[in-house]
Amino acid sequence: MISPQFGQRNFVASAPGGIVLPQHVHVTRVIVAAFSVIKYSPNDGFLIVKLLYILYASNSGKWFSQVYYRSFNPIYGWGLGFLGVNLREIVPKTIIRLEDLSGKSIAVDAYNALYQFLAIIRQPDGTPLKDNSGRITSHLSGLLYRTSNLVEMGIKPIYVFDGTPPALKEAEIKRRAKAKEEALIKYEQALKEGKIEEARMYAQATSRLKDYMAEDSKKLLDLMGIPWIQAPSEGEAQAAYMVKRGDADYCASQDYDSLLFGAPKLVRNVTISGRRKLPGKNVFIEVVPEVVELEIVLKECGITYEQLVDVGILIGTDFNPEGVKGLGPKTALKLIKEHGNLENVLPHIKNIEFPVDPKRIRDIFLNPKVTDNYKIEWREPDVEGVIRFICGERDFSEDRVRKALAKMQSGITTLRGKTTLEKWFG
Repeated sequence: MISPQFGQRNFVASAPGGIVLPQHVHVTRVIVAAFSVIKYSPNDGFLIVKLLYILYASNSGKWFSQVYYRSFNPIYGWGLGFLGVNLREIVPKTIIRLEDLSGKSIAVDAYNALYQFLAIIRQPDGTPLKDNSGRITSHLSGLLYRTSNLVEMGIKPIYVFDGTPPALKEAEIKRRAKAKEEALIKYEQALKEGKIEEARMYAQATSRLKDYMAEDSKKLLDLMGIPWIQAPSEGEAQAAYMVKRGDADYCASQDYDSLLFGAPKLVRNVTISGRRKLPGKNVFIEVVPEVVELEIVLKECGITYEQLVDVGILIGTDFNPEGVKGLGPKTALKLIKEHGNLENVLPHIKNIEFPVDPKRIRDIFLNPKVTDNYKIEWREPDVEGVIRFICGERDFSEDRVRKALAKMQSGITTLRGKTTLEKWFG
């Protein structure tokens, strides 16, 4: 659900094909889907669009192919929780292919990826994959098959798991929990009414990452020979630190928060790239990876890294999710460039309120809790160990698992031109 301060927004859209002049579209409620999920729900009056690439939108039963939205504060993405700071409008990015990352090491925000898998990998009615004991296994399915695909392409992933969140994140965590509860109610109602596609949409927003899921994921990664790091606090902060140290080439996350933590290079859509079907339509779109480089962002925006953090605080972050009401990325950037920093901007904004001193928020980004106590080592996968775990204990198809692992192993030697696993992982 959208945060209450979102209010009413005006959109400009053109009809399918973009061959008519844009027309003014007024909508009263907006939901942003996680993966190109674009649908109009007449019963709820929802306009559902996609944050990454907006292709279709609807108002009063009319469909549009291009939507240009005005600036707004952080929004809720189905299956992903709140999407962190909304810098998309001011951040230059480069579209790439996954193959372009061959030979590169990528520090992946593990929780971000697992939430994506929990949201996407579901039955048609929204039910997640489960083993015979009723334990959810969607996250393991995504982790196994996506990671094997990445390694097949010569990409070297490092998964970074969240630790204890900063105290200032408590309000955001509570808000996410409330949103999941509301989505669960709508999911159950949609099921009762036989609205399967709507049910699946709402189900994506109910995903919860339980302790056993994180532990199962770490166990699977160990068996696959893929390194993982336990962050003391925010996983994105730790991943950004690893890239700054030169221990990884890129951070991988859907959120732009990585930039506020100082990540030199962020790659998005690594764990979700590929063809995605639009609900209710026989239409597929391609979700492609994109790279964001901090140096280029700062140069094109004409600001310093510290000023980018201040822009993020004005818009709203996980530590002050409300941000400044009605203030979007472009206006926030303009104000910071005009006045230099957050402190100088505040006197020019009426009725501004922060949950805490904004200096504390800034300090989380500029001086995050990270650790040097980690070792990055890729090893040969324990094929039989993987089989015993996810086939013997989690009821996966042995044939499919063996094929995924074989693809992973052959990719290491074939695509990277290596002759032995030892040479590749050493």
